[in-house]
Amino acid sequence: MNSRSVLLQLLGGKSSRLRRWINLWPPFLGAGIRVQHIASDMKAVDVEMKLRFWNANYVGTQFGGSLFAMTDAFYMLMLMANLGRDYIVWDKAATIRYKKPGRGTVRAEFRLSDSQIDDIREKLKTLPKYEPAFTVELRDNSGLVIAEVEKLLHVRRKDSPNLTQKR
Repeated sequence: MNSRSVLLQLLGGKSSRLRRWINLWPPFLGAGIRVQHIASDMKAVDVEMKLRFWNANYVGTQFGGSLFAMTDAFYMLMLMANLGRDYIVWDKAATIRYKKPGRGTVRAEFRLSDSQIDDIREKLKTLPKYEPAFTVELRDNSGLVIAEVEKLLHVRRKDSPNLTQKR
């Protein structure tokens, strides 16, 4: 079994099915968050959210919680798919830094490189766990950064002797 496609195999082997499933997830559906693209190798995901009355805050701009929700779980899912079943991956922490108000459609592009995946595998040859950080920028229609989100993930091998310790 190809370790990169574990998640896709659960959904019939197609990234389009995963995209549709995520788009129907109630928190995303309710906030108007839409996954536009998932690469077949799970190394790229593009997400957008249009400004609507149901996701606007009291001053008419993108609600901060919805902006934050746009970034939930993508790096975790991407790593799970690319590392395979021998690894445990969790979102551990996240921070958001708002730069300017979101007044229209906001987009986020998640990218995972081969070197990042290789680095995680290498570190876990000697460490019981590794906590890589990933940054994603949320951009408006003109390409300006309106927020930056840093995601801290927890990764360990399933056969790690320290599985029972707290994360």
